[in-house]
Amino acid sequence: MKQQTQTQTPVFEQSEPLIIQGAPISPGYAQGTLYLQPGLLGPVDIPLNSTQHNVEEEFYRLDEATAKISDDLLILAARVEKEIDAHLAAVFGAHREMLNDQVLKEELRKEIVDNLATAGSAVKSVFLRWETRFLLMESAMAREKSDDLRDISIRLRNALAGITVHPLEAIPEDCILVTQRLLPSDTVFLGRRSVAAVLLEYGTTGSHAALFARQMGVPCISDIPEIMNRLPRGAAALVDAHKGVLTVNPNREMLEDFDTQVKSHKQIFHAARVNATKPAITTDGVIIHVNANIGCNEDSLKAVEYGADGIGLYRLEQFYIGRTNPPGREELIAEMRHTLAPFKGKPVCVRLLDAGSDKPLPFIGFMAETNPVLGRRGIRLMRKYPELLKMQLQAILALHKEFEMQCLVPMITLPEDIQFVRNMLTLQCNQLNIRPPELGAMIETPAAALSAKTIAPFVDFMSFGTNDLTQYVFAADRENAAVEEYFNDASDVIFRLMALVHSDVPAMKLSICGELAGRSEHIARMLRCGICSLSVAPPLVAMVKETIRVSEGPPKAGEVPAMGQRDPLDSSLRGR
Repeated sequence: MKQQTQTQTPVFEQSEPLIIQGAPISPGYAQGTLYLQPGLLGPVDIPLNSTQHNVEEEFYRLDEATAKISDDLLILAARVEKEIDAHLAAVFGAHREMLNDQVLKEELRKEIVDNLATAGSAVKSVFLRWETRFLLMESAMAREKSDDLRDISIRLRNALAGITVHPLEAIPEDCILVTQRLLPSDTVFLGRRSVAAVLLEYGTTGSHAALFARQMGVPCISDIPEIMNRLPRGAAALVDAHKGVLTVNPNREMLEDFDTQVKSHKQIFHAARVNATKPAITTDGVIIHVNANIGCNEDSLKAVEYGADGIGLYRLEQFYIGRTNPPGREELIAEMRHTLAPFKGKPVCVRLLDAGSDKPLPFIGFMAETNPVLGRRGIRLMRKYPELLKMQLQAILALHKEFEMQCLVPMITLPEDIQFVRNMLTLQCNQLNIRPPELGAMIETPAAALSAKTIAPFVDFMSFGTNDLTQYVFAADRENAAVEEYFNDASDVIFRLMALVHSDVPAMKLSICGELAGRSEHIARMLRCGICSLSVAPPLVAMVKETIRVSEGPPKAGEVPAMGQRDPLDSSLRGR
């Protein structure tokens, strides 16, 4: 059995403490020794002499390897569904679809014939071209697809080279893994080997690697330049993946401070968990609902465990993205019922399909747009394809008797956007002779915030999607490191927009479902802007509730939101 050669970077002669600031992509604390793993980029492909080249033999080797990897992916998906998360298992189902894509297969065969390439060399060349195409696209999701393509490429090349052992199977337990980049199939080894933490040179919070790490509770920091040359193998290290801080060769004082910090965090978290199922009541007696953002049944179960009052954001994208055909009505109902089951009788808010040019739908086809972030997505896409909207509304209404359903519409810009949904929802309810569920508008464009009065007649509530709202307010792509200094979702400008909406429609129920909702240090200020409910990742529910209990409630009807001593817009513009 062949195996990739394991090499370790030479030990550095360094004993002084070294503190490095990176980007936190999976929170947590960890302490251990650094283990540098450079060998995750696949095998070396050795070209054959042209006289030895046999096209049919290379076709056969490629087909055999494809069939083997296709079977392996089925097994891996089943394992991930059982051990980690059913939603994340779908990643490997998507990998299997990519692997068996007919266009890709034809391009591989053409490479073998035209360039006298071995099957392994053809896989390397063709997948690199495809990966580059995705990397050059403007959409964050398209760029993340490049990781998937590289993952499949390495799997295929390993199979062709006879490599059957993954490098991460040999790493020591409880180490701090240091590597340049993690692919989805790499991350499944982390939990099994009880890795204490992961340090990366490349990786974003939205990458599959980050999603897997967060789901398994593995602390992870990325954005550490020259990581393989910069960190000393075998050195002791402390990882604070809440702040993105790595401490190498800590002294006694640093160790004691870190230990105190970890113990304090555990005590606070334990206290919050004890009270998690109790309502979050402000110091002036106002109940603030703390809901969960979910995408699958496992998320729902965790939301119940952490004390969520309901579901504030249920994403439907996983049922559509990567599929060659959209789900049918009965399939969609069955999947939604399974996911929402733990919250029967409680409020659940389903966000309609938030897809489009930045989240391509294969059954619609690729829509070339120079700037997908400003293109046809969310409700804009559904207005173009109303059957997509109709199917989702039918599924929601079919479950309306079992759950306290709410419907949230993404990417509202004009009053006409929400009026379109309201008309279709009313028509469907009249045909079924049932009362309509509550309808909400996502406020994630400046136009929607400034048009709250004209949107209000068509909705029962509004929910701020602060991630996109910040992106559009500052004209700064949240995935673009070059403009990250402009992306500040806790800016005075964002809070002023929220306060303005509350002032314009004081009787409207307002919530937040973006990342900002889970940051305890800003909760008091959110409540002062009239926010009456928050929706966060399940593990954050308990801590958010605890913070609410020591905060004042939203302004009473007719009160002006308290925004501090000075105009926040003025403060945000000072110095410019």
